[in-house]
Amino acid sequence: MSSARRYPVPAGTHRTETVIERSRFVTTLGPAVTPEAAKRFIAAVAAEFPDATHNCWAFVPGPPGDTSRIGMSDAGEPRGTAGRPMLNALLGSGVGDVVAVVTRYFGGVKLGTGGLSRAYGGCVKEALASLPLTERVERVEIALGASYAGAPELHRILERAGATVLEESYGAEVLLRVSVPKDEESEFRRSLGRLHGLVRVLPDPSGGPA
Repeated sequence: MSSARRYPVPAGTHRTETVIERSRFVTTLGPAVTPEAAKRFIAAVAAEFPDATHNCWAFVPGPPGDTSRIGMSDAGEPRGTAGRPMLNALLGSGVGDVVAVVTRYFGGVKLGTGGLSRAYGGCVKEALASLPLTERVERVEIALGASYAGAPELHRILERAGATVLEESYGAEVLLRVSVPKDEESEFRRSLGRLHGLVRVLPDPSGGPA
């Protein structure tokens, strides 16, 4: 089950292709954590297919179904026949941080507004069905200082929390800068509290090891 902290996202760029009434549709999906990243992706695909009749697009940065930063374009197709059905497919997919571009090469047969909507929305749904996914995990960085006596237990706590050690140095004490999944932060800090006197949280990651 996805949350604002963890949710499925594209593992990379993914492409499918289909022909509908002699028109060739190439669907390209990819990751986009911001609208700016989505627009760069769209520009790259459009540059790859400069002779296409249309390069229509939609994007949903953020958690699945989040409409706060969405975007779409019919790119010259009749209003509402491309960008909107593409966006609806993305919003209903359960996938976040995603951008879609459907490139069309017109084959000489007009599809009509209903046919276009079904084609563009259907192409995105088809590509989503085979899209390789990974998980986005929101993380927070925390700087720590640990005595040598407390370091072994600290590392066990880090492992249980799914934390990553970004930096570690040894001097009068062990200094660490760690990355912790945001939804594990509260429990992680409670666990650190049980090591009172052995581990301390530094005020800011910049106060950790250089």
